[in-house]
Amino acid sequence: MDESQLDAAESAYVAGRSLTTAEAEGDERVVEAALRPRTLAEVIGQERVREQLALLLEAARRRERVPDHVLLSGPPGLGKTTLAMIIAAEMSSPLRLTSGPAITHAGDLAAILSGLNEGDVLFVDEIHRMSRPAEEMLYMAMEDFRVDVIIGKGPGATAIPLEIPPFTLVGATTRAGLLPGPLRDRFGFTAHLEFYEPADLEQIVRRSSDLLEVELGSDGAGEISRRSRGTPRIANRLLRRVRDYAQVRADGVVTRDIARRALDLFEVDESGLDRLDRGVLDVLCRRFGGGPVGVSTLAVAVGEERETVEEVAEPFLVRLGLLARTPRGRVATRAAWEHLGLAAPAAYGPDTLLFEPDHD
Repeated sequence: MDESQLDAAESAYVAGRSLTTAEAEGDERVVEAALRPRTLAEVIGQERVREQLALLLEAARRRERVPDHVLLSGPPGLGKTTLAMIIAAEMSSPLRLTSGPAITHAGDLAAILSGLNEGDVLFVDEIHRMSRPAEEMLYMAMEDFRVDVIIGKGPGATAIPLEIPPFTLVGATTRAGLLPGPLRDRFGFTAHLEFYEPADLEQIVRRSSDLLEVELGSDGAGEISRRSRGTPRIANRLLRRVRDYAQVRADGVVTRDIARRALDLFEVDESGLDRLDRGVLDVLCRRFGGGPVGVSTLAVAVGEERETVEEVAEPFLVRLGLLARTPRGRVATRAAWEHLGLAAPAAYGPDTLLFEPDHD
């Protein structure tokens, strides 16, 4: 193999999205489908959620009833869609997939519900983005397994009740706080997915390497898992890029050294920070003395949109303790200065604004 293959991968990375974004788009979803576990027994990590779901499904099977409606919340890339598919597989039921943004009218939801058969599993991704009229229709469908379809307009409008066979709704959301209370309360089981520990991610990387026929050497999986931000989707993405590097610039075996060189090439450092993350910290520390700085100012300084800094870079930096949100703006912690190899100003301390809580 020549280096043109790796160059193509590098070009796709530069032209596309960051390797460390937790969202998946386009062809990546096809690749993900081949790596998904098919049963609860194959799921790695999320032990408490896995045990709770197993109990819920087994009880439904013994009663010969459909399982209660399930709400899965948590950051993107942690396996909400995978769990929905597993619920359907464990119950030997068909899975119908849609998303909140696709349901813009109550009629859209009525069309989906009217096509369900008894025992079907309906998966609604980003359920918090469903339109309000559709939400109100969903209340009755979840509770009474019927909806009222309105025929006509004005005083002559007529409500026709439509019976729906018993089904299980699996809703997924990255922002559970945006769900209205009446909708959230109608789910019989709610689970929040947590970020994965490096040991669990290492097992996921090893499993994916077997499916992708990637030869792993000494601690190659460990190096990838440590830079994966606690997210299986990112771990699998990094594995594929390290595989490209190993095949083109080495002997095809993913060792710790090869993984390190590959991920350094793709600008993912040992803590999982990418170019944007380091850019935010660098600007904050070098240009603004550690802050506080408004997020809009930070975004202009790094040449990105405000939403990109606020929704992509900031959550991970806050989770690592490298960035803090205060009433006056964003500030770098001592750990941020240390990560960049810089000396923090002497004024940094427990009594400074840096450690005031964010009340926004």
